[in-house]
Amino acid sequence: MSSWKLVARAPREAVEAALAAHGALAEWDAGFVVGASEVADQPDDWLLEGWLARRPTARDTKRLLTLFAGEAPEVQVEQLPDTDWVAASQQIAEPVRAGPFYIRTPDFPPEHAAGMIEFEIPAAQAFGTGQHATTAGCLEMLAAMRARGVLPRSIADIGTGTGLLAFAALALWPAARMAASDNDPLCADALIDNAARNNVQLGERRGELAFAISAGLDGELHAANIPYDLIIANILAGPLIDLAPDFAAASAPRGHLLLSGLLESQERAVRAAFLRAGYSLTARLVKGEWSILWLRRRFRA
Repeated sequence: MSSWKLVARAPREAVEAALAAHGALAEWDAGFVVGASEVADQPDDWLLEGWLARRPTARDTKRLLTLFAGEAPEVQVEQLPDTDWVAASQQIAEPVRAGPFYIRTPDFPPEHAAGMIEFEIPAAQAFGTGQHATTAGCLEMLAAMRARGVLPRSIADIGTGTGLLAFAALALWPAARMAASDNDPLCADALIDNAARNNVQLGERRGELAFAISAGLDGELHAANIPYDLIIANILAGPLIDLAPDFAAASAPRGHLLLSGLLESQERAVRAAFLRAGYSLTARLVKGEWSILWLRRRFRA
């Protein structure tokens, strides 16, 4: 059976807001599956996609566009090859296994396998669901850090999104002090909801997650928790380069840094910025076209 897809390209922030608007709706056609993906080589642009088992109508297009609060983008209509359209639409939300972690949407049942750390993250939250290679790569690298004996007492997750990487870090180091922040106000409701889904306690004590809306390391939350033994930042190459001096100032001596959100082609520039800031490379992982870097603070620049 043929399936169809509506595709609207817009800046990442606009697509994230559209997904949040979709998730807040009390009613939506169950046969009209909505998801998002990142444009290859252009991480600032995302695609809002609507999957249908029938030819889309003008009303379908209008419904998709009503999810955008600002100027509506153009919508492309694509007919897909004969396939099981339900299975095709769910490919963006298949469970993800990364190291000991198993990330699933509410549409999939728990696994409860021995030694597995499981999180439930709704697929409508595109920013950090585990579906993207950078998030999965960060999960694998966090597990590698734990296996190699890294024991941070204070951790920051910058650009936390859904909170998934912060949840994962707390699962690996449950006695740590955890501070997560994001500059996108839409993340607040998503993180609070996901914390409740996954029995993550919000608070400022060890083993709890403290959260704030702030840019980079700005704000009272980070001021109260610096220095950090581990800083996680799965954002974009440009902001990472800009934040290198701030990360160095906030890092404990010989502190660890986990960076992602950068294309492999951008890795040299990012590594150079952090070399100047006093870090050296401990390990790297490549997932598709994306690099995941584990750096360590060596000296004061």
